[in-house]
Amino acid sequence: MEEVRSNNNVVYRCTYHVVWCSKYRRPVITGQVSERLKQIIREVCAERDAPVVELETMPDHVHLLVVCDPQYGIHRLVKQVKGRSSRLLRQEFPHLRRKLPTLWTNSYFVATIGGTTLEIVKRYVENQRNV
Repeated sequence: MEEVRSNNNVVYRCTYHVVWCSKYRRPVITGQVSERLKQIIREVCAERDAPVVELETMPDHVHLLVVCDPQYGIHRLVKQVKGRSSRLLRQEFPHLRRKLPTLWTNSYFVATIGGTTLEIVKRYVENQRNV
């Protein structure tokens, strides 16, 4: 069972499945870029007290399963993750600046996992590489 969390005035159990794509679905999230991206995502989520349940990168998109305080908002967390990762990755890997005008698309997919069990969604994210 998922852990119930709280802040000063809200008790919650909100786990979100978030997916976003690279601009033009270009396959640029590979090798060292992928490893650094995972590190950046985990850092941002740790700063915001948003535990990462599962994280997988594909060459052209990212799957993130994360617990987020509803008062902070998943939209803020995603904006911060995408913003910081784009800035840092494009600084550290100059080939990304040459290939793309921006690293990420403006859009993303987000769903709560309330309709299914956490284990099923975790398995789905873990097995993305096998599909």
